[in-house]
Amino acid sequence: MKIVSEAEVKGKKVLVRCDFDVPLKNGTVADEERIERSLKTIKCLVKKEAKVILLSHLGRPEGKVVAGLRLDPVAKSLSKKLDGAVIKLDECLGNSVKETVAEMEKGDIVLLENLRFYKEEEKNDPEFAKKLSALGDIYVNEAIAVSHRSHASITGIPKYLPSYAGFNFAEEVKNFLKILENPRRPLVFLMGGAKPETKAPLVSKFAKIANFVLVGGALMNDQNLKTQGNIIFPVDNIDKLDIGPKTITLFENYLKEAGTIVWNGPLSKYEEPKYVTGTKEIAKFFGKINAFKVVGGGDTITSVKRFGKLTDFDFVSSAGGAMLEFLAKGSLPGIESLN
Repeated sequence: MKIVSEAEVKGKKVLVRCDFDVPLKNGTVADEERIERSLKTIKCLVKKEAKVILLSHLGRPEGKVVAGLRLDPVAKSLSKKLDGAVIKLDECLGNSVKETVAEMEKGDIVLLENLRFYKEEEKNDPEFAKKLSALGDIYVNEAIAVSHRSHASITGIPKYLPSYAGFNFAEEVKNFLKILENPRRPLVFLMGGAKPETKAPLVSKFAKIANFVLVGGALMNDQNLKTQGNIIFPVDNIDKLDIGPKTITLFENYLKEAGTIVWNGPLSKYEEPKYVTGTKEIAKFFGKINAFKVVGGGDTITSVKRFGKLTDFDFVSSAGGAMLEFLAKGSLPGIESLN
């Protein structure tokens, strides 16, 4: 996997697949963290006098134009952070896009419209990928969080262009490999969240590589996982929506002995005050643990921001599902495409 810093980009059109799937509030970006993670790559390309063309999705428009999911708020945020105007287009393809791209000067930045306004994106349509690739000379993936998806902008475009990993993408992969290849033991996975149907099969895989897997959230109700002895279930709970006080103590005992910890998924339905305690106490407890600590996934990061400190973690991954899939399978479609 080659890194963007290795690419000869001067005067070239560089397509950068970013992850600008950000929360919006009153037409503005409510949390700019995902935008900020792309800035190092974008600034590097601008400094090297590339013509930068940014691609992203936002939300789930399902192949239709949804006015509230246009990328205009993202363009405004980027313009402020990059001290210059980002040219926002209202389409991804078409004559107006071609004309704007043809007129780009070195150092210019163009942001195309929401990729998922086109149904061909999620279908990984080869013709759509080919048309997008025709806009550029080089491709950069800076969207690790969606690189478990075989979508046109993730696995299609790299078939037609020299392809590189962005800086944040490469940093994420480096930390994932650290967990898989040579973790400080004991290796403990802390798994929660509200999607047991997608996470349960992964928990079984993690149990084979980890010393222990601690489960909370909706996973605590999955009886099928109890057959594996190193999957640790709550010993008490509150309405099956929060772990109980005995379980908090039990989990803390495993965590304080760990050498490496991976946390994905809140341990309770913390949005409701009645069920906040489990997630809150464990988030705070990470400040007392001397281990290599990784947290990933939007809801988990939100809960840590609310109850603990992100600075208590050695690595904060922008990926949720993609992180879990990498740790379960050792790679991702988006990584394979770069290779």
